[in-house]
Formats: sequence, C-alpha cells, structure tokens
Amino acid sequence: MKLVLLSGGSGKRLWPLSNDARSKQFLKVLQCKHSDEFESMVQRVWGQLDAVGLADFSFVATSKFQIDIIYSQLGHDIPVIVEPMRRDTFPAIALAATYLYSVADIPLNEVICILPVDSYVEDNFFERLKDLEKVILESEAELVLVGVQPTFPSEKYGYIIPEFVESSLDSMYRQVKCFKEKPTQDQAEILIEQDALWNCGVFAFKLDFLISMLEMKGYPVHFEELLMQYDKLPNISFDFEVVEKSNKIVVVPYIGEWKELGTWDSLTEEMNAYAIGKGIISEDSTNTHLINELDIPVTIVGLSNVVVAASPDGILVADKTESPRIKELLKDVEQRQMYEERSWGWSRVVDYKKFKEYEVLTRRICILAGRYLNCQIHQKLSEIWIVVSGMGEVTSNGNVSRVEPGDVLQISADTKHYIKAITDIEFIKVQKGAEMTDEDSTLIPAKKLKDIVI
Repeated sequence: MKLVLLSGGSGKRLWPLSNDARSKQFLKVLQCKHSDEFESMVQRVWGQLDAVGLADFSFVATSKFQIDIIYSQLGHDIPVIVEPMRRDTFPAIALAATYLYSVADIPLNEVICILPVDSYVEDNFFERLKDLEKVILESEAELVLVGVQPTFPSEKYGYIIPEFVESSLDSMYRQVKCFKEKPTQDQAEILIEQDALWNCGVFAFKLDFLISMLEMKGYPVHFEELLMQYDKLPNISFDFEVVEKSNKIVVVPYIGEWKELGTWDSLTEEMNAYAIGKGIISEDSTNTHLINELDIPVTIVGLSNVVVAASPDGILVADKTESPRIKELLKDVEQRQMYEERSWGWSRVVDYKKFKEYEVLTRRICILAGRYLNCQIHQKLSEIWIVVSGMGEVTSNGNVSRVEPGDVLQISADTKHYIKAITDIEFIKVQKGAEMTDEDSTLIPAKKLKDIVI
C-alpha cells in the first residue's frame, strides 16, 4: 500500500501565523513528545508514519508554493508530487494517481491511501490504516473510508451513515448507506444514534480505480500530459466528484482521538505551552494563549479565553470561540507576505516604503549552513546587504569574496549575484527600485552556473 498525504490550503483561520506560503500544517506550535522543542502538524504526522513503518511508502502531494517549506521541515528526501497551481482535492488526487502510475511505476492493483497531512491523532490511528489494504481486497469495494466514532454531536464535520446490519456490527468494516455534510447539532445527535461516523477525509482505493475513471472521462493518465491539462480538470472536491457517486463503498470504524486543528480555538487545546515567544501572561488570565514571532515582548493582563498571535504579517487578539470569524473578515484583504520559510532558511520583511519615484523593501534573511540562494539578476533594483552574523561566500559577476559580521555589500542593477552560507548566516537586505516585482528578477539555479565555485 502507498500513502499520499494531501498538503494544501492557506489556513486563513490561523492568521496571522498562517498564509499562502506557510499554511496551518507548518506552524511549529505543538510540543514534541521527547523534547522541549516545538513541531508542526506535518512534522508530527510524518514522525507518526515513521514510527509505525509507513513513511517509506508515503508521498506528499502539494502546490509549488509549499515545496520549500516541506523540504525545510521534513528534509529533501521526501517524495513530493507538485501541483502546477492550487486546486481542490479531486484534481490533486488525480494528478497524484498519474504520478504513481506513470512516474513511480506503481502497479494498477496497488492500494492507495489518501489522507490529510494535518490529522491530529494518536499513533494507533496509523496502525489502523494498515487494515485498509486487507479490507479493500476482502470487500471488493471501490472505496474504503475511515470513519471516526463521534464523541459529541459536532456541526463542523461531515458524517458517514453505515447500513445497519446486525451481523456487521463487530466486523472490520461496514457498508456505507449515505453521507451528511455538516448537520445541525440536533441532526448530529440523531445521526450518532444511527451509528454515524465522522468523515475524517481518509480513504483508500486500488490505483486502477482512479486511472480507469480518468481514462473514461477523457483525461490523460500520464503525469506530464495531465500537468499540461491540469487547469481543465474540474475544480471540485474528491468527495463530490468521486466518493458520493460511487456505489461500492465501505467504512472502517476508528475508535480514538481525532481532531481537526483548523482554528485557534481547536489548536490551542493541544498546545502544552501557554506562551511561545517573548511575552508574559498574568496569573489571572485563564485559558489564554500567546504565540509571538516578533522580537518585541507582548504582555497580557487580565484577559481569559483569549488568543494573542503576533507575526510579521500582523497581530491578532481574539476571543477563542470567535476566532474562526477571521477568515470572513480577511476575505477581501490583500497584503504582502511578510514571513516565508524556505528550504534554505527564512526571510522576514522588516520594512516597506513606497515613494513617488521608487520603493524600498528591507528584509532580514537567514541562510542555513551549506545552503544557498539561487543566483539572481535584477534589471531595475539595486541592493545593499549588511551581514549581521555568520559567514558566507558571495559571488558577484564571477568574483568570489568571503563575508562576515559587519560587512556591507552594494549590488547594482544587472549584477549577477549569489551567496552560499558557510555557517548559518543572517543579513539585512535593502532593495531600492522603481518597482518591487518578481518579473524584475531573473533566477539562475546556482548549480548551472559555471562561474560559481561551491
């Protein structure tokens, strides 16, 4: 069995820490089991897969915007399937299937398990996934779902209603009767009485099931060809396009903890630390959390049931139960992403000013030892670099020089420039130009440059 972890979305309900480049699954706010360090949801899930022996059979399907942060948090050996643009789950899973079939050479009779990359569960949940291969072979179903036994009548989740057959109550799986999306609390109570299960977005099928479906719909089944037509796939969820149209579906019940950590209210329930980053919470502030990524301290006095989150993208102060409203409030707000975590390190916008004839953008950049930024050439921008800490090698139009704390470099327009970190290096980069656009930068992968000595 092969596993595909879906990694997407922007997680706007967790603003300001979450944005298009760093969505909710990458926020390092969960306590590591065996250390005082913090880890992200994706790091936690990958560690759990590794613990039960499934990591070696797993792939991550994601958009091109998240490749760097996945490599940064999980390492460069992780097999990644990249979407050319952000779409819904049906096109993402279809593309992953063609990759497994035509690139990874996975046999058509292989069982494929799809799961979210940000599931908050215990290790035994992933042990349960090992049963899916056996169930799909025994049941001859097109799809096998995992359903979580509800612990309360939730309005937030979809429900799987199984067929009531007395003989199936103690079996490994049950036939699926129908689905119900996000019912009212009263409806949820009735569904639970009917042995309904929460739909946790985990399901399995034989690879041939989806490849045959794509052929029937007239879509290419080779990865490179589907990439070229990716925008023609319907932008719809896999549930609506496939699951709810299938006739042979069974569900495997799971009894244990399962949560979606998609809001500050739910995420802080699983945070062991009340304060992360610089700050103080007064003793009379109960059930209050502070997550501060800024270098300035935050003090909270006499506020209970509140979350305060501060990042270069903004500052949030919210009642926890009201925090999901953030997504609606920010739906029409567009802003420059102020913080990015990349495979080479991180970048943070310190200041931005726009004047009549030019713009000035100041960033603080950290490059990890042995990593590098790709070579760049700007047509309309000049730059000043001020090294804060660490050592590196800078190549400017073929000339190599070593830099260390206190060094200042001036880089004019049309200069081919590149930096490699000898140790972890931090520097301030000030860009000045008529326009701050990506179109002004030409990127040249450093490994392709003959005039750069690494």
